[in-house]
Amino acid sequence: MPQQEPGSGARPDASMSLLTAVMSHTLDEGYAQAAGRRAAGRPELPRTLRARLWLAGGLALAAAVVTLGAAQAREAEPVLAREREELLARVEAGTAELDALQAEVDALRAGIDAAQRDAAGDAGSPDGELAALLAGTTAVTGPGIELVVDDAENATGAAVGGPRDGSFADTGRVRDRDLQRVVNGLWRAGAEAVSVNDRRLTAVSAIRAAGEAVLVDNRPLVPPYTLLAVGPGDELAAAFSATAEGRYLETLREDFGIRSATTVHDELRLPAASGLSTRTARPAASTHEGATP
Repeated sequence: MPQQEPGSGARPDASMSLLTAVMSHTLDEGYAQAAGRRAAGRPELPRTLRARLWLAGGLALAAAVVTLGAAQAREAEPVLAREREELLARVEAGTAELDALQAEVDALRAGIDAAQRDAAGDAGSPDGELAALLAGTTAVTGPGIELVVDDAENATGAAVGGPRDGSFADTGRVRDRDLQRVVNGLWRAGAEAVSVNDRRLTAVSAIRAAGEAVLVDNRPLVPPYTLLAVGPGDELAAAFSATAEGRYLETLREDFGIRSATTVHDELRLPAASGLSTRTARPAASTHEGATP
């Protein structure tokens, strides 16, 4: 193995190259460049000054954007105000037109009601008054009875007593068919006019059910149901009790807890039926007097 000659081998500090580089280059290149610029008379701006300049530039840009937006808003404001005024004007005009049409409808409805009453009354003749009474086109005042029918106190939806018919068990509530039978019993007993909860009944009135609600002429009613019947007072009450419908009401009271009470009044007032519609009509004889065929 050849021996290394003295003075021709590696440096003794070859294994300490990193430490040697650090000691030889004490300044970073960036620091050296900065020192060179300072030496050349081109001093670098301090970092805080640069930050302030950037902040000032950003604020100026933001102020320009806000100013431009405000200017555009001022330019668009008259347009928006004009559009708002036009919209309000259209709404007011539409409301006024609707009010006028509603007034016209009310006037026409009042005229139709008056014409129906005049046609049914036939100038106050007995036959015309009877027809108006039966049709329900006029209000009625006279003696009669007040019959109040209400649900049972424990009507909570559970079955109470036995079934009223073969379809379902009773729940202690007054049903539409119960009111139908009671009203028919009042007519049978000689009532001249009948109303349920201030709704006048006519020959075309319908008592129906929608779920648990009872409808009279498609208007929902809530218990208690107050039936007013114009007739000869005590005689009408006794005649109703003697009918099959009166006995049916008594059975409802005894077996199912449905409450009812009858009161005789010297004077009752029943309103005219509302919403009457003409199904058939014929011209009055006076309208064709002097007409040629």
